[in-house]
Amino acid sequence: MTTEKTIRKVNGYLMILVLLASIGIAIASFVTENIVLGIIMLPLFVIIGPGFFVINPNTSRVMLLFGAYKGTLKQNGFFWVNPFYIKQPISLKARNFESERIKVNDKLGNPIMISSILVWKVEDTYKAMFDVDNFENFVKIQTDAAVRKLASSYPYDQFEDEKAAITLSSSFEEVNKSLEEEISERLKLAGINVIEARIGYLAYSPEIAQVMLKRQQATAIIAARSKIVEGAVGMVEMALNLLSAKELIKLDEEKKAAMVSNLLIVLCGDKDIEPVINTGTLNQ
Repeated sequence: MTTEKTIRKVNGYLMILVLLASIGIAIASFVTENIVLGIIMLPLFVIIGPGFFVINPNTSRVMLLFGAYKGTLKQNGFFWVNPFYIKQPISLKARNFESERIKVNDKLGNPIMISSILVWKVEDTYKAMFDVDNFENFVKIQTDAAVRKLASSYPYDQFEDEKAAITLSSSFEEVNKSLEEEISERLKLAGINVIEARIGYLAYSPEIAQVMLKRQQATAIIAARSKIVEGAVGMVEMALNLLSAKELIKLDEEKKAAMVSNLLIVLCGDKDIEPVINTGTLNQ
């Protein structure tokens, strides 16, 4: 037997009527001095009593008889089963689990801090009860193992691997889907259904966080400067073309070079420019 099965049960209210009837027969037997029948009915009352139990919504009972699995009951209500059954309760409610923040290395070897959030519930009570030692602890350990594997499979970002199509910091949908599939595969052994799995926390490890922040800032500054220079060159080219087309002034190569230099300084500088008034000619 490797999967759960539904156990046969009896309506609890019907068995209460049987119990009351047995009590009434026992009392009547003693009143009528039918001692033998009364003695027979009293043990029946004692045996029937322990078989009653209640199952609340989203809970179940796993039935064991002298160490042997007899079945599972997931239907909520008031029931009666063999009074010798041991009734082990297992919750079928969805549960949240947030793993601890762990330090791992990403695909490029950078240390990062990462945690996950998991929503799960028991689907196969037989596997949860008998195929693993403690299914709740099993969920925690296997989730941490899946997170470690996920972190080592992708780079944190694209700064060091520009060809990376999927990164931990930007490809949330793909990364969460991969994490969910990995955890589902690991928890299948315990009969656990993974409803949702996603990254809960992600950051560089504290010892390299400041360095990585400076690197990101430097990359952003370089990108911005590149755009500024590109735009400035276009504006200088446009200015020279307009001056030449309208024949406002004739510039030789040396004057063009000086003009280009001045315009680039003005357009590319990160500080305010202080103008200088020239009262002479362009050559002075």
